Amino acid sequence: MLTVSTMLATIALGLTTAPARPLGHATSADTLRGRVEDLAGRPLAGAAITVVEVGLGTTTDANGVFVIPDLAAGRYSLLARLTGYKPMLLAISLPATGDVIIQLTARAFELPPVTVTATRSPVDPRLATMPVDELGPESLRRENGVSLAHAVEGLAGVHTLSTGEQVGKPVIRGLSGSRVLVLADALRLEDYSWSDEDGPSVDARLADRVEVIRGPASMLYGSDAMGGVVNVVSAPLPNGIGRSPFLHGGLEAYGASNNRETGGVLRLEGASGAFGWRAMGVGRFAEEFHTPHGPVENTGFGSVSGEAAAGLRGAWGNATVRYTHFGGEFKLLEADGPPGGVDTGEEEGPERKLGDERVQLSGNFPLAERARLEVKTQWQRHSLIEVGDTAGAAPGQETTQFDLLLNTMTADVMAHQEIGSHVVQIVGVSGILQSSDSRGPEPIVPDDRVRSGALFALEQVAFGPVQVSVGGRVDVCRLEVDPNRVLGNVADTRKYSVVSASGGAAYTPMPGITIRANVGRAWRAPTVFELYSNGPRIGEALYEIGRADLTPESSLNLDGGVEFETHVFRLSVSAYRNRIGDFIFLAPTDQFQGGLRIYEHDQAPAVLWGGEASLDVRPIEPLTLRGRADYVYGANLSTHEPLPLMPPPFGALGAELASADAGWIGRSYVNVETEVFAKQTRRSTFDLQTDGYALVNLGGGVSPRVGGRTVHLDVQVHNLLDQAYRNYLSRYKEFALNPGRNVVVRLGTAF
Repeated sequence: MLTVSTMLATIALGLTTAPARPLGHATSADTLRGRVEDLAGRPLAGAAITVVEVGLGTTTDANGVFVIPDLAAGRYSLLARLTGYKPMLLAISLPATGDVIIQLTARAFELPPVTVTATRSPVDPRLATMPVDELGPESLRRENGVSLAHAVEGLAGVHTLSTGEQVGKPVIRGLSGSRVLVLADALRLEDYSWSDEDGPSVDARLADRVEVIRGPASMLYGSDAMGGVVNVVSAPLPNGIGRSPFLHGGLEAYGASNNRETGGVLRLEGASGAFGWRAMGVGRFAEEFHTPHGPVENTGFGSVSGEAAAGLRGAWGNATVRYTHFGGEFKLLEADGPPGGVDTGEEEGPERKLGDERVQLSGNFPLAERARLEVKTQWQRHSLIEVGDTAGAAPGQETTQFDLLLNTMTADVMAHQEIGSHVVQIVGVSGILQSSDSRGPEPIVPDDRVRSGALFALEQVAFGPVQVSVGGRVDVCRLEVDPNRVLGNVADTRKYSVVSASGGAAYTPMPGITIRANVGRAWRAPTVFELYSNGPRIGEALYEIGRADLTPESSLNLDGGVEFETHVFRLSVSAYRNRIGDFIFLAPTDQFQGGLRIYEHDQAPAVLWGGEASLDVRPIEPLTLRGRADYVYGANLSTHEPLPLMPPPFGALGAELASADAGWIGRSYVNVETEVFAKQTRRSTFDLQTDGYALVNLGGGVSPRVGGRTVHLDVQVHNLLDQAYRNYLSRYKEFALNPGRNVVVRLGTAF
């Protein structure tokens, strides 16, 4: 029987170590050397090599060779990745008996090479028991939008609850808002997710990749991870050990025709010895978006984001400090137009001012040859202000409607250990300290303080072709509310003690086939807005009233799927059933306050079931065919009515022609895709019906070598036929059409 002391664990690598053969000399105990080549033995230059556990990265030289010195003895996950090739994840051990040769297979479609989100430690996604997908570097570059949700909606089972072209909230399997947890490098992002106009405070262009878990993950991350998890993963810092000091960077600029959007990205990075650093900035500016029937006033935005990171590394481990900023001003279409007496003009209508600052400290430290300690901490300051026009005031004069400030401290400490060759474990503790202050003239929620802590453990065991994962978590949470800001002036303190658990298996009967199943219990604490809100939301045309006796949501999810993969195609199919006890929802009443309809919070048992599928086929060398589809059924079990804002049935078909690297011409591609959204016939009684529609999108690009550097030129056309439509998940569907044709041009150097 395993003792608590042995449960200092890592998530199983569960990987088949690639064959290693000498290059002609042995490596030292703390240096990893190798070469990356194609199946014909030709060296591959520029391949990204990452030691995942410690975030240490490098690239191969012109001969395909890489060197990573100063690694402590132990077992690591080595990721090799190059555009146009299937990525490879290897299990390696130091001291090494020789150098390794990594052979990559040409592949036209991107495949997720590794997941750290689904298991809290690197593992091959095919061995994860929960369905996980990824948006890789190439896709992120093409999907360069201000909203994280708009970037990931190209994945099966993922949609966007949108506010025009600016703000979007990820919808995973029909759930969104505080039921979908967004992470930055595995640390949770805290915001005011009750609002449709407060999306995740992160710009996906700052990320190296984005991982998405479809389905509950409270056992790993606690409250809010009921519908899924979106983890924005940063690129490893550059490594200067064994190299001369260096500095390099890249530029990118883009423009979009529909809303006259312009923007750019600047990235600089360098390293000297054990010290590496990176600085990156993103600016975006847009006017109102246009529909086939004309412009939609007061829908422009301006956004400036950036991050700066620095780290030290050596045989003792590594430590990184990262500062991230996300902010902007987002104009909001007002349902009933401006108040009487307000002059029309550019500043007409409400506006959200968002500011988010984060400081992260993280580190990995070897404990023994097969054990390590991982520490992650974060301070986050999130500010959300809404301003609106004032009746009778001078043109351009605005009044603050509400002013909210959220401060959060988060910490995770995890110990990882591999036991023998078949068992990998992790045990960890998490803590959150949070304060929310309502500082504006409209105290729509009271001030509050949250204190929570958790203990969790996970074990993964390999039985030949079967990988079994079992874990549990205990969360204790305390919410204290300022009595001076609560209706009735009654002080309130709430305490929650919740147990989450998950268990699943992945079976690989033969290479290329994986069958997985998982059962998980998740939970979500009601937000302070659901409990105590009492005020107008002008930008959303409603007056919200909370319900103080709401209880935490709890869910039981059953999930299963199968994946087939060969050198010419990849098929993934998943199905699920998620029953949620005491589902919290916002329902309209027949009463009005200040001209706004009053909405009240309520709860009832609910069920969601459905599935998703994705397919990539390469019938001939330059051509790849793609398809994806998903369906969600959601019902209130008390009233037997549909749940609000369930995505309609969806399907997409596309094709891409992509050339291999052709010397200075580089790679090129052209693609076309048709997205089909069915009419949502199952809608809640107070939701607006929208018709079905189809959109055609085009894209293309080249990556030539100019002056010794790779330059990317991409052109995309969204809604090519200028289709007039209303998206069922659009917050503006009652007032305006969705955007019409949009031509986006991007030009930049490779980073």
